[in-house]
Amino acid sequence: MDLDSLLLMAQYNIWATQRLCQNLESVSDDDFYKDVGLHFKSIFGTLNHLLLGEHYLWYSRFAQGISPSLKLNNIIEADRNKSLEQLRLKSYQWLPFIETLDHERLHGNLSYTRVNGEQLTLPFMPTLLHVFNHGTHHRGQVTAAMTAMGYECPELDLVYMLVEQESAKANSNQA
Repeated sequence: MDLDSLLLMAQYNIWATQRLCQNLESVSDDDFYKDVGLHFKSIFGTLNHLLLGEHYLWYSRFAQGISPSLKLNNIIEADRNKSLEQLRLKSYQWLPFIETLDHERLHGNLSYTRVNGEQLTLPFMPTLLHVFNHGTHHRGQVTAAMTAMGYECPELDLVYMLVEQESAKANSNQA
């Protein structure tokens, strides 16, 4: 894993988050908040957990060196539209942060306090990779719930982002 790979994952995180949030506009409020058997119960609960974990816990730990004291099911934003907007906007914060990282930091450690109060020190780069993997996991849960309820889901595989990027390059070269 290197800086370019982390930048790719940050770009993918933005792309997948934007696509998912756009497709969630078709989900009814009842289905958005309904308990569908996910770990965090509903689409809303899962997205709230993603917002909380990725942006309020992990980003704070990595970029600001602080460990907020939040439970994994704290409601960050109960309003559906505001919650989705936060997910959309905050997905962009990782890219400029990663661009500032140097070799020493990437290959160093991240020390933080878990939500249960336990102090941990983990390798920085693999832990940052965890953040993006965590997002992929929970976006997959949301799309599975959407599919089970009969909604159309976006294709979120990384390769589709790469195809879009290559197509955009080809089109710009033709212009």
